[in-house]
Amino acid sequence: MSTLNTTGKVTKSKLRVGRGIGSGKGKTSGRGVKGQKSRSGVAIKAFEGGQMPLYRRLPKRGFNAIKRYQSSIAIMNLEKIQSYINEKTINASDTINITLLKKLNLINKNSEKLKILGTGDIKDKIKIEADLISKSAVIKLEKAGGTIQLKK
Repeated sequence: MSTLNTTGKVTKSKLRVGRGIGSGKGKTSGRGVKGQKSRSGVAIKAFEGGQMPLYRRLPKRGFNAIKRYQSSIAIMNLEKIQSYINEKTINASDTINITLLKKLNLINKNSEKLKILGTGDIKDKIKIEADLISKSAVIKLEKAGGTIQLKK
């Protein structure tokens, strides 16, 4: 297995242009002689020498729909619920639902649905009332002895 050579200089210093003929990038600083591109403050980004530019040749298509329904679903991971129980923000004997989480300011008050995801582990027996739940969350909840009630 080879290791990186740390003895030599790892990063190359920036080339300082316009610092004398002897540097190799002096006088015109690699910009050539005369012309629009030799001057400062020139940016010809999509110019194609008079040919119709690509962004004008291709038709405009589609639009971005506002995805309202996505933002209205509050997401809660099992590890987050466990941390709230450990901090005693949530009581383990309570039924965890969207109204409780909104009341404690743990989710956005504009959320319409609650989804439970299975990241992390849960140690306590808890009762959850949610609209959506992932398969991994169901498995972990049942292993811990908790119950889940899905709203229709």
